[in-house]
Amino acid sequence: MNISEKFDKRAKEISSLLCVGLDADIAKISKRFLDMEFPQFEFNKYIIEETHEFTSAYKPNSAFYEARGDQGIKELKMTIDYLKERYPDILTILDAKRGDIGNTNNGYVQFIFDWLGFDAVTIYPYLGLEAVRPFLDRKDKAVIILCRTSNPGAKDFQDLKIDDKPLWQIIAEKISQEWNKNKNCMLVVGATYPEEMKKIRKIVGEMTFLVPGIGAQGGSVKDVMENGANSDGRGLIINSSRGIIFSENPKEEAKKLCEEIRQYLKN
Repeated sequence: MNISEKFDKRAKEISSLLCVGLDADIAKISKRFLDMEFPQFEFNKYIIEETHEFTSAYKPNSAFYEARGDQGIKELKMTIDYLKERYPDILTILDAKRGDIGNTNNGYVQFIFDWLGFDAVTIYPYLGLEAVRPFLDRKDKAVIILCRTSNPGAKDFQDLKIDDKPLWQIIAEKISQEWNKNKNCMLVVGATYPEEMKKIRKIVGEMTFLVPGIGAQGGSVKDVMENGANSDGRGLIINSSRGIIFSENPKEEAKKLCEEIRQYLKN
């Protein structure tokens, strides 16, 4: 079973495409966790226990842990170990946006996949296949490549045209036709650009999308499900971070978003 199949299996079992972003910003964590020895880990553990029944993936953003140096990295490792022990069927994604050349990438691969133990990682495609190959060679893991991101500034480069094609389209074509030989590629496609999402789906077929931009950035579940779902009515990892983890009731917010997604799922 590859990583896409792992996600699909969990998504079907609990009828949910929800991904909760474990963006444990130390500046926003409540005091009851800050007084503990491992505040980010304890906060994450709380969020996981509140939301796991509705969740098919968890996605920590590496920056919030790196900002605390070795303590933050230790608590990130504690978090992934907890998930692997308690909920091994839930997909784990490190939002690290890596992508370099040569031995540098080999170090990232070993750190993210082997030492931390994540199932998947986000990657920049800008340096080309040379930079992504060490990740792609890991058939047991998933490589989630930035294609059409959700932020307003995405258009600065992603909309630039080459032979009348926007860059995001060229990326989608390149990855689906040339880079996905091990069937372990996914794409980041933002909820805030549903028309582009629809076109990307036509280009890449069944490939799974990691979808940021729901909630705080204004993306719509309805638009995502109608424009981004694959032939099985799934193929989407729909992420929400701040809207769930820093709400007054994370369980209720996760349930609410999960139930909204379920309205569009095929049986």
